[in-house]
Amino acid sequence: MPDAFTPSRRALLGTLAGAGALLAAPAAFAQAAWPSKPVRIVVPFAPGGTTDILARAVAPELSRAFGQQFIVDNRAGAGGNIGADMVAKAAPDGYTLLMGTVGTQSINKWLYSKMPFDPQKDFTPITLVAGVPNVMVVAADKARANGINNVADFIKYAKAHPGKLNMASSGNGTSIHLAGELFKTMSGTYMTHFPFSGSGPALLSLVGGDMDVMFDNLPSSMQLIKAGRLKALAVTSSQPSAALPDVPTVEQAGGLKGFEASSWFGLLGPAGLSPDIANRIQQEVARSLGTAAVKEKMLANGAIPSGNTPAQFAQLIDAELKKWQPVVKASGAKVD
Repeated sequence: MPDAFTPSRRALLGTLAGAGALLAAPAAFAQAAWPSKPVRIVVPFAPGGTTDILARAVAPELSRAFGQQFIVDNRAGAGGNIGADMVAKAAPDGYTLLMGTVGTQSINKWLYSKMPFDPQKDFTPITLVAGVPNVMVVAADKARANGINNVADFIKYAKAHPGKLNMASSGNGTSIHLAGELFKTMSGTYMTHFPFSGSGPALLSLVGGDMDVMFDNLPSSMQLIKAGRLKALAVTSSQPSAALPDVPTVEQAGGLKGFEASSWFGLLGPAGLSPDIANRIQQEVARSLGTAAVKEKMLANGAIPSGNTPAQFAQLIDAELKKWQPVVKASGAKVD
């Protein structure tokens, strides 16, 4: 019986194998060449807030590391859901990333009756960029006019004016919003919540006198605090912040035992993002956060840099989802 693989048969198979290799090569080359065009980092809030500040801190570092522009794209609305949903539905090719927050990834699922995405299934965690305490701030001139020097004074003033104080936030479901709801529940006060499209617009309204209080992320309020336009009454973390060492915690200043509501911010891609691309981004973020210039800038603004691995970031998101579910339920906050 003749050999099934005759010379002509072998030649044909060799030609087909070579053609297959040539067809596969462009895909492999494209992946290896990432990034070959600009990368978009979607910030799901308005410019001027902490999410925006941190994205603009890491974007230039990533641009230098990879030789392509990493462009910050602000897409605000629905407590961060609009921008996050854009990334969830984007192609997992590494060219659309999200600067996600504790709100978009761990709070909104419990706050919104209808969610356009699943915070675990629809994203690929890349790295936690930074953790940030919130800070309870009031307009400095209003504080002076109403004798508000600390949290106890504020609680007393709020109880004397029930329903007449306005509480600003960067949007429904953000940690800023939930910190305020937790404060209202634990202090027995009532304030009307006004959600804005980000911390920037909310702070303008607070300084302008339309709002009375805000539980803002520390980095976005820091400059206004230093300039004397905002008075920091307390930080919402369990320990004082090194950036504001003279400012007590809410628990210390207001006697609200166990009060803690901090924020975090991290990079994610759509589900299905190549582990190679995710790891490359994580490694460069970690490297940049370890440099003296970037690290000192973040610490000075109250942010605690991280740069952890994709697996560690995924574990944090899972843990935070479990943490915030009972907090949202207890607050009674709900968005339809």
